[in-house]
Amino acid sequence: MIDQAIRQMDFSYVPYSRFRVGAALLAKNGKLYTGCNIENAAYTPTNCAERTAFFKAVSEGVTEFDGICVVGGKDGVLTDYASPCGVCRQVMMEFCDPDEFQIILAKSRQEYKIYTLRELLPQGFGPADLA
Repeated sequence: MIDQAIRQMDFSYVPYSRFRVGAALLAKNGKLYTGCNIENAAYTPTNCAERTAFFKAVSEGVTEFDGICVVGGKDGVLTDYASPCGVCRQVMMEFCDPDEFQIILAKSRQEYKIYTLRELLPQGFGPADLA
C-alpha cells in the first residue's frame, strides 16, 4: 500500500501548494483504490487524496474498507507524516468502523505509523449517531 500511495503523488495536481499527497485505500474485497490531491484556484473545490480514493471506490459500489495509506510532502519529497485532514477523517467515519479501520501514515517503506480511525478522530460523528 505504501508503494502505491507514493506512486500516486506523481498524479497530484498541485500548482499552488506544491504539496503532493497520495493515498491507497484497501477495500474489504481486496481491491485497492488510489487517489491524489487535486487543487483548484478557488481553494474550496480542492479535493484531498484520501477523499479521491474513497469517492472512486464508492462510485464503483464499494463501501466497506480495511485501511488506507497516506503519504505526502512538498514537491513530492517525503520528509514527515501527512495526516488526513478533518474532512477526510469525517468521510472515513461515514464508511469505516472507527475501531477497526487502519490509517497508515508513511515517510518511506520502512518508516510508518499505524493508527485506528478512532485514534485520529476520538469523538467522531457517524451513521450510528443518527440511528
